Amino acid sequence: MEKKRNLRKERIGVVVSTKMQKSAILELKRRFKHPKYGKFVNRTTRIMFHDEKNDCHLGDKVRITETRPLSKSKAWRLVEIIERAK
Repeated sequence: MEKKRNLRKERIGVVVSTKMQKSAILELKRRFKHPKYGKFVNRTTRIMFHDEKNDCHLGDKVRITETRPLSKSKAWRLVEIIERAK
């Protein structure tokens, strides 16, 4: 019987830090309406991900996916670089 892999979360964002070996930090920006006051609020989330070949550079738009925990703070890995920084 063939086992199916679980669907894994994917995120697209901008690389904001590449100062580590084989790791980088992605910043996700989201905007939502406050439930009580109605004002639009900006929130950012920073995710550390695994970049095996050190391909990413600051400002690149990349796609990452969930994976097993690779370290204390890394449970995501690089899938592809969508757009290079100019």
